[in-house]
Amino acid sequence: MSAQRKAPKTPPTIIGWREKIALPDLGIPVVNAKIDTGARTSAIHATHIRPFDKDGKPWVRFHIPHASGLRARDVEAPLLGNRAVKNTSGAPQDRMVIDTLLVLGDRRWRIEVTLADRANMTMPIILGRTAIRRHRILVDAGRSFLLGEPALSRKAPKTALGHREVPL
Repeated sequence: MSAQRKAPKTPPTIIGWREKIALPDLGIPVVNAKIDTGARTSAIHATHIRPFDKDGKPWVRFHIPHASGLRARDVEAPLLGNRAVKNTSGAPQDRMVIDTLLVLGDRRWRIEVTLADRANMTMPIILGRTAIRRHRILVDAGRSFLLGEPALSRKAPKTALGHREVPL
């Protein structure tokens, strides 16, 4: 007898190709992000990117310039490593990768984000498909801002897989 899949308890969350998100670990309470399922990797606009050691572990210090409603700030985060990615022109680049908390609507989970110069892009943050996969999300490419402002103070709900998303 073949194994049957159980139907998920909750329907998928439908988001637009642009959504308001928060990255509280980076001090970003709300910013417009482009959802790009054609991009594997997520990226945030960063300049003055400098790796350093903190307590014997690799960290990175970078500047998030004032752009698209973001308040300029200097940020430090643990460095996960480097990743080879193709930029928007298709040219390979080696980028530093960090882990940060994403808040999308009333849901939250950790994502990996590369640090990139997005000065010529419309939006300072792009969420690639790796950031949203396994979170029961569907993208409506013809709509924008379906979830409203990110909910920074609510408790994290359980995901369709029964795992609790990361609370603030």
